[in-house]
Amino acid sequence: MLEAKVNIAQDIFKVSKTNSKITIDGKLDEAIWQNTEVRPFNHFFDVVKPTDQQNSKFRMLWDEENLYLFYECEDQYITARETVRDAEPYHDDCAEIFLIPVPESLDMHFCLEINLYKTSNDIVYLNNFYNNEFAPLKGFNPEFEVEFTVDGTINDNSDIDKGWTMELAIPIKTFKGVDRFFPVKAGSQWKFLALRQDRNDPEGNRRTCSTIFPTEKDVHDTNFFGLLEFVE
Repeated sequence: MLEAKVNIAQDIFKVSKTNSKITIDGKLDEAIWQNTEVRPFNHFFDVVKPTDQQNSKFRMLWDEENLYLFYECEDQYITARETVRDAEPYHDDCAEIFLIPVPESLDMHFCLEINLYKTSNDIVYLNNFYNNEFAPLKGFNPEFEVEFTVDGTINDNSDIDKGWTMELAIPIKTFKGVDRFFPVKAGSQWKFLALRQDRNDPEGNRRTCSTIFPTEKDVHDTNFFGLLEFVE
């Protein structure tokens, strides 16, 4: 049974409404992107080398149809390998968003994890499915738009890259069935966590994780999610 938990992280991230069309091209072309909140990923896990702690910036917008996400990531060694949906893009350079379309921490959340081949691991994550074990529901395969830009070369550590961007549009209808409790409108709040996986080694699966809010080692612990608030 899904249970509401005590909220620990209550930092609020403001998501501005856009009244103009957003073109998903991995570029900050629309002026509204400069007028919404920008937040860095300042909380790092598994930093081993100086190049593991690289800067990221995150933005969000909304309208009646979509949530819009934008990631800007500095990256000296851009890496992508996974090409199979619902496999392991999180072992690559990867943008991730975890969402609960209510303002309380629950034992579930929606996850999208996308690498620079546009390969996604999109799941419903059940934290305590049975006997305190988690279970990823991989039958959740939403439609969404995604584009990216790369300033550098993918999978070539012989040179120094500058970074990459990723832009997404996630349809509000993705959350049909739960949105009726807290519809998307100005003043609505959702629990969420935005994060980045940063893989710098050409071999193996070692990577660094950075998050928008401070969390414990398990980034799927929804007690440490923050809040996003939809504003006009």
